[in-house]
Order: sequence, then C-alpha cells, then structure tokens
Amino acid sequence: MTTAWGAPVLARFPEDPRDRLRAWDASDEYLLGHLDREEVPLDGTVVVVGDRWGALATALAAYRPTQITDSWLGQEATRANLARAGVEPGTVPLLTTQDPPPGRIDVLLVRVPKSLALLEDQLLRLAPAVHAGTVVVGTGMVKEIHTSTLNLFERIIGPTRTSLAEKKARLIFCTPDPELVRPAGPWPYSYRLPDGIGAVSGRTVVNHAGVFCADRLDIGTRFFLRHLPQPSSERPGLRVVDLGCGNGVVGTAVALADPRAEVLFVDESFQAVASAQATYLANGVPGHGEFRVGDGLTGVPDSSVDLVLSNPPFHSHQATSDATAWRMFTGALRALRPGGELRVVGNRHLGYHVKLRRLFGNSEVVASDRKFVVLRAVKR
Repeated sequence: MTTAWGAPVLARFPEDPRDRLRAWDASDEYLLGHLDREEVPLDGTVVVVGDRWGALATALAAYRPTQITDSWLGQEATRANLARAGVEPGTVPLLTTQDPPPGRIDVLLVRVPKSLALLEDQLLRLAPAVHAGTVVVGTGMVKEIHTSTLNLFERIIGPTRTSLAEKKARLIFCTPDPELVRPAGPWPYSYRLPDGIGAVSGRTVVNHAGVFCADRLDIGTRFFLRHLPQPSSERPGLRVVDLGCGNGVVGTAVALADPRAEVLFVDESFQAVASAQATYLANGVPGHGEFRVGDGLTGVPDSSVDLVLSNPPFHSHQATSDATAWRMFTGALRALRPGGELRVVGNRHLGYHVKLRRLFGNSEVVASDRKFVVLRAVKR
C-alpha cells in the first residue's frame, strides 16, 4: 500500500498465499491521503478504531497511534504488519474494545464497522476523551456508510458531514461539540430466551455491542439448540468446545444440560467472548467454563476434545469467504479425540457436507429444514 509515509507490505492474518483479498481497501487509502493533503497534525494522541488488518496503524506508526479493535485476527495482523515494517514492539499500543480507552484523544480515526451497534458503543466510550480541538475523521466504503451511521456521529460527537465518494469510498468529518448531551448506551444488552429450545429455554442472554444478532436469538442458533447432542451417563464430563461462540448460548446450553461437562468458549471477537462469559455467569451454571479469544482451536492440544459445536461465519468483514469455516473444521479434526464429534449448523446452500466428507471421510444429516441443516462428522 503506497502512502505519504512509505509503502508498507501488508497481509491479513493468518497469512494464506492463496488468499487474494487485500489487507487494505480504498477507504484506508482515502483517509491516509486526506491526512496528508490537509496536513492534519498527528503529534498529539492519535486513536485508530476498527482498523481491520492494521493498514492505518502501520502507515501511521511513526506517530505511535493507539489501535482499538474487536478482532483478535485483526490485532494479530497489525502486530505482524508492524513487525514487517520494522516497527519496534510496543511502539503502537494495541487495545481491544474491552480495554479502557485513552483519557484524551487529539485525532480520532474511525474505520466504520459492519455493526452499527459496535460503532455506537465505541463512540460512546471514546466521546469523553474527545475535546473541542479533536480532529475526528471516519472512513468506509460507500455501501458501509448510511444515514444511520452519520446520525450516530452527529448524536454522540457533534455536527457531521461527508466527503464526495472516491473509488467507492467516503470520508466522514465530525466536529466535536463539548456541550452535547449524549444518550446512555444500551450495552451490554440482556434478554430472556424463548421456550422450546432445550436447556436454555427461558434463560438470560447477555450481549455486548457488535455480537451477531445481539437483540434476539438468530434462527440458525434456535434451530441448532433443538438438535444438540444429549448428555450420556456412559460418557460423563465431556470436553466440549463452543467454537465461534458468539454470546455463548450454545455452550451454556451444554453446561446446563450436563454440569459435568467442561466447556471451552472460543471466538476471535473480544466482544463475543465477553458476552459468552457474561451469559454463562448470568445463568449460574454449576459446571466448568473456560473463555478464550483466538483463532479457532489454535492452541488446543491434539486429540483433547470430545465434542465441537459450531455455527461458522461465512463472512470475513464484508467479504464472503469460506476460509474461516475451513479453518474451524480442520482445527476440529486435529483437536478431537478418535470417536469425537463435530456438529455444525449452517445454511443449506453453503455445502458444508462436502467439506466435512473431504476432511473426516463422513458426514451425516442430523436435522434440516428449508433453510438450515445440522450436520455431524466423527473423527475415525
């Protein structure tokens, strides 16, 4: 990526030579070009929010910006891209959306996220650190910036306007209003689950902003909850992984149905793992739960797991991709004990059964309807 501060070589994480998706896009270039053309002073505290693969933090590394992200993969990509650019570790502070933000912000750069709720939550968390002289610039592709996006900036930070589109990207300019009375944030948000979905019927779910279907139970998970494996007296205390756990409702259902189970909740989203832990604790589960932010089953020992449950995502930010699901399935094959089971739910058109048969040598339909299918594959 060519910028006024150099031409860093950038990659997504984990790196895959077959992956043709870039680690930056036109919105990153537009923002960096604006900072250079307008000679925006960057000698104060610079905060970069939602930097997807570290393009902004790496380009501006000389100014020691603080990066705030919800993505573990994005944070690792940033770390790798900074190292590739010769930046000393620790030069760019890497924070998560769960960490306290800096107390004062002089330049706030916002890569608009897919989730409007996450944008709202982050702006509310950062607004107290913004002052009248703070330069606030957002960026995103035209398809990502809507009237509701601009309204959030206006309501939480101050008067807002947009740039002309350039290469299908757009900038957001926001003038902080110190007198603005900001609304209270609704996050984390809790609700009661419906009946008829097994062990978690009527239970509480806690969602931090940005978690998939944060204000209701999505229909895929609802279908999955009706077709989870039943506890067995012959195999007590199973080691179970809720892979891509989201708000943790699936793993919590397992723990409620079998308090002897050890459940590992894993997601690459810091907001998701925080939600899963809050959901688990809100329901007073007597079993053993472990919560981990990371890349799927990386770090889980080989042949150490009895059951993996997953509703894999089929998007990587705005890009449709099966790379995440493929890594989940290959990780499950490695981590499962012989005789262990991977059970997944997905839209019928995704064809997960083909991948499972290729990896495991078997795939069985547990349940299906017109939209979803629940599949199981056993490690031989």
